[in-house]
Amino acid sequence: MNSHWVPGNRITLLENGEAYFPRVFEAIAAAEHEVLLETFILFDDKVGRELQQALLRAAGRGAVVHVLVDGWGSPDLPPSFTQPLLDAGVRLRSFEPAQRLLGARINMLRRMHHKLVVVDGRWAFVGGINYSLDHLAEFGPLAKQDYAVEVEGPLVGQIQAFCRANLDTPQPARHDWLQRWRAIRTWGGALEEVGDGAVAAFVTRDNREHRTDIERHYRVAVRSAHERVLIANAYFFPGYRFLRDLRHAARRGVRVDLILQGWPDQPWVQKASALLYGHLMRAGVNVYEYLERPLHAKVAVVDDLWATVGSSNLDPTSLSLNLEANVVVRDAAFARHLSGRLDQMMRHGCQRVQLPTPGRLRSAWIALRSLVVFHVLRRYPTWARLTGMSAPQVVPMRTDSA
Repeated sequence: MNSHWVPGNRITLLENGEAYFPRVFEAIAAAEHEVLLETFILFDDKVGRELQQALLRAAGRGAVVHVLVDGWGSPDLPPSFTQPLLDAGVRLRSFEPAQRLLGARINMLRRMHHKLVVVDGRWAFVGGINYSLDHLAEFGPLAKQDYAVEVEGPLVGQIQAFCRANLDTPQPARHDWLQRWRAIRTWGGALEEVGDGAVAAFVTRDNREHRTDIERHYRVAVRSAHERVLIANAYFFPGYRFLRDLRHAARRGVRVDLILQGWPDQPWVQKASALLYGHLMRAGVNVYEYLERPLHAKVAVVDDLWATVGSSNLDPTSLSLNLEANVVVRDAAFARHLSGRLDQMMRHGCQRVQLPTPGRLRSAWIALRSLVVFHVLRRYPTWARLTGMSAPQVVPMRTDSA
């Protein structure tokens, strides 16, 4: 199931909540048989209540509705929000409910970070957009910039099967490592345009059988690039091999453009990413910071033929701890459309980062500091696993625990 390329799909880009929410709510409200929804964040605000009403309408027509939220991302849904859903028969569950010590949440590691919806096995939605008001421009200057896709076609069946499997366990085992690697490499060493609809793969990451699948797809595409690599990612701090692939691509003449946060929702994230700027830029990588609003994107395009949209950032948390889900697409029309939207954002909302020219002593200090911080952050997931984390739990929500 994971990383299996499927032809004949229709993939539609949905940018920000303005495009995403109406389409998702319309599909859910029209459901006749089944709604499967997984999300990191669901808030009791304008957006969350619109989703609630769409779910209630679907359940009212007899559709089976399953909703899985992350216990850290959605910790405080009140009974006034959850009880109508439960009364309508919606099967509402929480992944790893928040544990508190002196009022503070303490189990922040290894989250369920999916943003998935499947309706009647006909439509699927995959991306990085949560159900909260801060994904709409009306939220104000801190509204997030983000992307998702609507999927129609045979790939929907894979996404549906994945979500159904999550009803029993959040990390179902599927294939051995050799099968996964062959699936990733099935398209060969060069990117080629294909007909008969978009060829696409649904790629997930978990802490059992698919620890590096999303990162491998990125790395294979970057290594195969001939003309351009364009990545827009909110939290950027990948491992050494990924950075090496980007540097090698730039050195062999590929244009490598990174769009990263310039107005971060978490300032420490930008500071960590900035430690990598010099290392990348000296190899010819172009770094741009998006300054109009917080960047929440997790998208990429290679050679206007390969693209990915999903929930996975390129940092230690997403690549080594969280449960993530992306769609990877081989379709020239979709890739050109996404790269066009990113190019427009780069031209009108970004500032190109200039490589500083500090003195020799300061350069040595920056290099040493970057090296230390890089290795500390890269080993953070390993240390986290040594804390003795128990197997994740999916707990049905009740009014008294909502």
